[in-house]
Amino acid sequence: MNRLLEGTEETAGTPRNGRGAVTHRMTAAMPPRVRELGSSDVGRAAGMAAAVMVQNIVALGFTVAFAHILGADGYGSLGALLAAFLILMIPGTALQVTVAREVSSAMAIGQQPPGPAIRSWMRALTIGAGVVLVLSLLLRDVAADIIHVDAKWAAGAVLPTGALWLTLCVQRGVLQGLHRYGLVAVSLIGESVTRLVFSLIFVAASMHVTGAFLGTTASVLAMSLFLGFVLHQELERAPSGHTPPAHERLRALVGRAWAPLLALAFFGVLQNVDVIVVKHRIGHDPAGSWAAAVVAGKVIIWIAVGLGMYLLPETAKRTQLGQTARPVLLRSFAIVAAAAVPMTVIFIAGGHLLLEKVFGAKLTAADSALPILGLAFTFLAFTYLATQYLLALNRSRFIVFLGIAAVIDPILLTVMEARLTAIAAALLVLQFCLAVVVGVIALRTRPVSAP
Repeated sequence: MNRLLEGTEETAGTPRNGRGAVTHRMTAAMPPRVRELGSSDVGRAAGMAAAVMVQNIVALGFTVAFAHILGADGYGSLGALLAAFLILMIPGTALQVTVAREVSSAMAIGQQPPGPAIRSWMRALTIGAGVVLVLSLLLRDVAADIIHVDAKWAAGAVLPTGALWLTLCVQRGVLQGLHRYGLVAVSLIGESVTRLVFSLIFVAASMHVTGAFLGTTASVLAMSLFLGFVLHQELERAPSGHTPPAHERLRALVGRAWAPLLALAFFGVLQNVDVIVVKHRIGHDPAGSWAAAVVAGKVIIWIAVGLGMYLLPETAKRTQLGQTARPVLLRSFAIVAAAAVPMTVIFIAGGHLLLEKVFGAKLTAADSALPILGLAFTFLAFTYLATQYLLALNRSRFIVFLGIAAVIDPILLTVMEARLTAIAAALLVLQFCLAVVVGVIALRTRPVSAP
């Protein structure tokens, strides 16, 4: 298992394999300040944030490209398929949080990663994905009716894609817990790039909407195979041949994921429900302009998601060692705040031009609401980081406040004046209050020291 840890910390001596030797030489060639930054909390957290940024920029390119390629009707069907998949992503992401927290905690006190348990998880998830694939393809007509699309084979692939996503999330969680942030970052960018490439190839092969969606399926499968190969190579030295104890089995792991699942579900509502409300209240072109402004404003959320992938396992590790992880949280807050300043300035000074160049002249009606939206999502980013921190500490009571905010959000936006700036202002007030409450809880929470 030592090879798994290679590259996560600076170690003395010469690397034992060719890949490590190349990495060692590349690192030695860097200026000292760059090496110091790359090994610091800020450097590693910023690296994860940058990976998520690149992933979402490529995803934005995917959206723009296929909106033109498929046309309004075709992209509407693709959007419905992707929306169904996004719902299925939440359990996988919650499982990733749970795995990262537990593996990182185990590593902190000198325990080896649970090799037999990880193998058991992979076997169960692989068998489950196979069963889901067969049933979903047999019931593809039913799935197409539920999602309300004509692309039956694509509809039949939604659940199998979700099952593959579960496997990928567990693999990423293991690597996060082992502090292999570079591999996680590669898989994030690789998933987004291969999704675009596969989708273009499939659509060029006259598969239309089905091909555009199956690009997502193929990219998730490709990254899962890649990370599966890496983990197999590293786990071959781990103890094997015995059944993992009950608390390490997949069923028990899923049972411990309830808090992340609930928290991320509420966060998903807080992040997306405004688009639905505006669509219902205002509709037509203003709703499209609002959706475009929301995509621009969520840049800061992308940064927070990347930071959270570093924050959670580091918090779990330091807490297990009896150390305080609050400095990691404060540095993550500082990175978000630093990114928010130029973002807000751009939105104020050039919001109209930004929306026009990226989304087109017809989607600029929300330009005056964009700076307000940017601030609202900045506070939501603070809430996300505090949520990851508290989940790493195995806290769950704070989720009540997320749930209350998720209920208030659509109600508040519904009763507000039907103007985009007024709705954005209401969103800002709600997100500010939530960030203060959850942030204070996080900063005042004292982790339980390891025995």
